Amino acid sequence: MPFEDIDNFPIYWSDHEDIAMKLYERFGDEFGEAQIYRIRFTDLLEWVLEIPNFAGKREESNEAHLEQIQAKWVYEWRENNR
Repeated sequence: MPFEDIDNFPIYWSDHEDIAMKLYERFGDEFGEAQIYRIRFTDLLEWVLEIPNFAGKREESNEAHLEQIQAKWVYEWRENNR
């Protein structure tokens, strides 16, 4: 399998880090650390569902997944803003 095909793998709710990376790619520095933690879960849920190759279902989402996604997104933001 060619390396570029990695971006075509399906992403699921438990892939918190992959989701966070996709959100950072989409929003970049539009949100800082504090703003990421203040994003409403309803908005975050919709953004996750819009990710290309996201294969999870709305009803599979829960607060724990969304909290982990926020935490990983902050980590991704920090890594890119050193």
